[in-house]
Amino acid sequence: MLGKYAAIIVCWLLGNGCLFSWNSMLTIGDYYAYLFPDYHPSRVLTLVYQPFALVTIAILTYKEAKINTRLRNLFGYTLFFISTLLVLVLDLATSGKGGLGTFIGICVLSAAFGLADAHVQGGMVGDLSFMLPEFMQSFLAGLAASGAITSGLRLITKAAFENSRDGFRKGAILFLSISTFFELFCVILYAFVFPKLPIVKYFRAKAASEGSKTVSADLAAGGIQTTGAEKDPEQPERLSNKQLLLQNIDYAIDLFLIYILTLSIFPGFLSEDTGSHSLGSWYSLVLIAMYNGWDLIGRYIPLIKCIKLKSRKGLMIGILTRFLLIPAFYFTAKYGDQGWMIMLTSFLGLTNGYFTVCVLTEAPKGDPNKTHWEISSCFFSLEDCLQGLTADWLWLIGKGW
Repeated sequence: MLGKYAAIIVCWLLGNGCLFSWNSMLTIGDYYAYLFPDYHPSRVLTLVYQPFALVTIAILTYKEAKINTRLRNLFGYTLFFISTLLVLVLDLATSGKGGLGTFIGICVLSAAFGLADAHVQGGMVGDLSFMLPEFMQSFLAGLAASGAITSGLRLITKAAFENSRDGFRKGAILFLSISTFFELFCVILYAFVFPKLPIVKYFRAKAASEGSKTVSADLAAGGIQTTGAEKDPEQPERLSNKQLLLQNIDYAIDLFLIYILTLSIFPGFLSEDTGSHSLGSWYSLVLIAMYNGWDLIGRYIPLIKCIKLKSRKGLMIGILTRFLLIPAFYFTAKYGDQGWMIMLTSFLGLTNGYFTVCVLTEAPKGDPNKTHWEISSCFFSLEDCLQGLTADWLWLIGKGW
């Protein structure tokens, strides 16, 4: 179809934009730890971010059938841009000084990131789920790529400014400047480029004919006007969110199990419970970079059809097997060296990316009534909510190790 590969690239870039700002804030955690040594910023910022994402995504999930998807996504990307710019402005205005007031400001902007994330991630996945599976895979790979790119940039800026005066701050400012420009680029990309791609217009028109009420503004942006008469009378009634969840409860459990494990270890446990190692201040950055890099690789593995796991039972068994990583991390943190921890972290990222893509590209096929975009939107909303429920329990246990 015309514009397929252009759409895949745009989806990848938009996936980056969903988490680029938040990953930037996480990746300069060493700078914030230096500014706010008494406030545990890597944990507190996550705890502030998640409730706002959780409450917002719950509301949006309940109202998703009536929400203008275009406005939802534009609001999210714009808020990412504004919030990232304000993080940069706050640092410049305070001349890189710490203190409670500055930390509260950072926390407020972290909450804004949570609000933006809740709008964009569920909205984009729901939007892409009625298109080609390659678009979904590319978007999910973009989410992981944002972590890998920000980790790589952080390693570069740390190396460049490590021995200079005020090097921490110079690296963070450069980092935030890049993030701000990229988020602005994503706003422009989604507003003016994505809706005009021929293949995107085709699938959105198809979704409208199947009963979707959320794509009319997207079609208008692409130059297509719709009316209620275009709906196909042969299409069955839209299923409720409860019905969709009950029909696909195993996929929902899969997501829950994936992220209850991953988010209990990454990023908090890796960034704070790493002990003393020969890599010194580079250790936590290397761990986070390895996780993000292998998470990205894992999201491309399902493109190889012969090793993509499609069986619902097989997915459940594989995801449950990941829980063997809990004792593995426990004993490695207690007795192992940094090489073993790096290997485990890489495997955590690889399996997280692989199983996420397998579940979210197979789940939409489970509904016979062709309302599959609603399934993925609800499921990705569930994934986002899980971050607020599971991010810290293993860290709390770890404090007693």
